[in-house]
Amino acid sequence: MKRLLQIEFIKLWNNRASKVLIISYFVLLTLISLVAAIKFDIGPIEFHLAELGIFNFPYIWHFNTFIAAFFKLFLAVVIVSMMANEYSNKTIKQNLIDGLSKWEFVYSKFLTVVAFSAISTLFIFVVSLLLGLGYSDYNELSIIFSDLEFVLAFFVKLLGFFSFCLFLGILVKRSAFALGFLILWGILEQLGFGFIGWKLTTWDNANIIKGIFPLQSMSNLIDEPFTRLSAVQNLGQQIGEDLNFDYAVHWYEILIVLAWTALFIYSSYALLKKRDL
Repeated sequence: MKRLLQIEFIKLWNNRASKVLIISYFVLLTLISLVAAIKFDIGPIEFHLAELGIFNFPYIWHFNTFIAAFFKLFLAVVIVSMMANEYSNKTIKQNLIDGLSKWEFVYSKFLTVVAFSAISTLFIFVVSLLLGLGYSDYNELSIIFSDLEFVLAFFVKLLGFFSFCLFLGILVKRSAFALGFLILWGILEQLGFGFIGWKLTTWDNANIIKGIFPLQSMSNLIDEPFTRLSAVQNLGQQIGEDLNFDYAVHWYEILIVLAWTALFIYSSYALLKKRDL
């Protein structure tokens, strides 16, 4: 396992574009901390984002993982480019000639996906913990370490998304086309949801079915956190809107994404096994 990971990271680090994207990704994750310094002056009113409670424990786990998930596209480009380079540079054929089995090849890519997901999760955990300790109004241990299921959901979300990108990279062989297919798939999921709700069943049932779609199931793991803020809740009460939604991470949502992850990795292997390289 260690040898396979070393091989993959050497390949990535020797690729200038991949190196820039990886560094940019972690820099952007770090820049979440700059939100604490943002202030707006609207006449006599000072608007300080940190004072809204976005860095309070345990809310910060929800907020930061939701925001950080948007940056996953940087590593998605790295993953599909990683596969495209294997084909264009013919290193995949050379690896197989040198004795690497097709399963070991896919497994090495999956280990890279797991490593990216785990490092990203650890990174956002540390950044969130430091921000919370610096700005949170609540510092009791029981509060600090509650709602950590959002960190787990973040890991599973990245794992599923990167596995999907790996499958697309093997399927399409070209990074630009793979990324285009990823965008197209997101559009098809929305069109499929519309068709199912319009022609086949009720919209409530269509929403349930939509939650099983790959990208939507990953999105469902971490719901938007903004309506959870007390300031937004108070505003909702004043205008007569009920903003008490279900923000919890559900076990069945995690299982759906893990099932898709397993399917993507198996499909990657089956595709590579069948394909004449």
